[in-house]
Amino acid sequence: MKVNFIICGAQKSGTTALDSYLRQHADICMAPRKEVHFFDHEENFLDNNLDYSGYHSVFNRESSHRLVGESTPVYMYWHDAPKRIWQYNSDIKLIVLLRNPIDRAYSSWNMLFSENRESLSFWEAIQTESERCREALPYQHRLYSYIDRGFYLEQLRRLWRFFPREQVLVLKSEELRENSTEIIQKVFDFLGIEALPKMKFKNKHSTPYVSTMSKREKDYLISIFEYEIKALERVLGWDCSDWLV
Repeated sequence: MKVNFIICGAQKSGTTALDSYLRQHADICMAPRKEVHFFDHEENFLDNNLDYSGYHSVFNRESSHRLVGESTPVYMYWHDAPKRIWQYNSDIKLIVLLRNPIDRAYSSWNMLFSENRESLSFWEAIQTESERCREALPYQHRLYSYIDRGFYLEQLRRLWRFFPREQVLVLKSEELRENSTEIIQKVFDFLGIEALPKMKFKNKHSTPYVSTMSKREKDYLISIFEYEIKALERVLGWDCSDWLV
């Protein structure tokens, strides 16, 4: 048994919702818990004698299941994860959800702040991000990388280095929220299974905001992400003009 597909990014971009939708399909075996964190766990790759039995033991596959999948959105961001996934199964299919990186950064901060894992204001957090993230070197910082996670092109290119583009489905997070039926149909087509006649769509894992993003914070992030967003538009053929207003 090998895992057939992974929802590999991006954090705070609708991966929990997509995961919950796929769990409704009888042909799919999803990991009992979201975010397995196998390919970003450094201790699993300390030597060349890789043992995937622990990874496979997470899944409760039944004979009726045609596909096995999981959702760990940090995989796209974790530098070594794409190579590790390719070494595990070069035919695997990857699903990526991309959200406006400005909104994504604020949502990530809001989640951590609400959980008392972040003590700084959003402005302080994004001003000191580079300095704070150095404490995790040589790896990426799992918590305070609010801005860094939003540079999607570098992450996509890491995926495309190992996987042909037809094996990587890139979707807009906002479209999943606004056109759930259409986007889920794309996912089912990508995975090669029939769509469900009826699905239950609801907001999943949405943390209430402690405040709204200030104009100063938003303008600052627009200045950081403007060229990244325009480059993403050219590469993906998307219209992301609404991300810059």
